[in-house]
Amino acid sequence: MIAVTNRLALETDRSPQFIDITQDVLAFARHVRIQNGIIVVFSRHTTAAIKIGENEPLLLEDLEHFLEKLAARNGHYQHNDFSIRTTNMTEDECPNGHAHCQHLLMSTSETIPIIDGELQLGRWQSIFLVELDRPRAREVVLQAIGE
Repeated sequence: MIAVTNRLALETDRSPQFIDITQDVLAFARHVRIQNGIIVVFSRHTTAAIKIGENEPLLLEDLEHFLEKLAARNGHYQHNDFSIRTTNMTEDECPNGHAHCQHLLMSTSETIPIIDGELQLGRWQSIFLVELDRPRAREVVLQAIGE
């Protein structure tokens, strides 16, 4: 049994944004040469999710609109009221309550099986980092575990 870890450094340029990282994950899977196991794809952020879905441009637009309807950027969030919020504040803090609410409906990671050396993604499945907050640097951890 082995475990191999890698990190992807990404820059986002808008929100919401679906960034297809499938080729990066496939390259990592080839590099580690695990025959049977799993790869975990993990976002190190509370406002950037990891999701598996179809990379079809109109669908991605639909998903962006869907997220906005569920938790609108201009909605009222106590998290955005810096006159009352005192926890987890940074100098460059921005109003991002909507991004945290959207993330609650998504996930921080996805796990994909490796069988006979092949990542078991379905025909239309792609792996996305989903930016929910604002443009910035993001980090995704890839960990392969298997034999």
